[in-house]
Amino acid sequence: MAENERLTAEANQEAGHQNSVNFSSFILSLATSALVHLGQEADPSSGKISIDLSNARQSIDLLTLLEEKTRGNLTQEEESLVQRLLYTLRMKCISIEQDHQE
Repeated sequence: MAENERLTAEANQEAGHQNSVNFSSFILSLATSALVHLGQEADPSSGKISIDLSNARQSIDLLTLLEEKTRGNLTQEEESLVQRLLYTLRMKCISIEQDHQE
């Protein structure tokens, strides 16, 4: 979870403050949703941890779509954030899928 916390801190630093709404905070909210569905974070409404691979994949697919559609229009920091988040989420998803197949 240290990677999740590091990415969150970086996105908050880019945002300038936590209450601003910008591309980085939007991307981070989608990534957080994926982490909740991957069972890496507690659901904020229920406080429970559960795995929902279908919704996790949907959040990852949305991030992938945004990466494709915004290509060439992001700052270097935003592009790096999206790439790192997608890599981390994809690896976690693959790991969880493999664990559930065994």
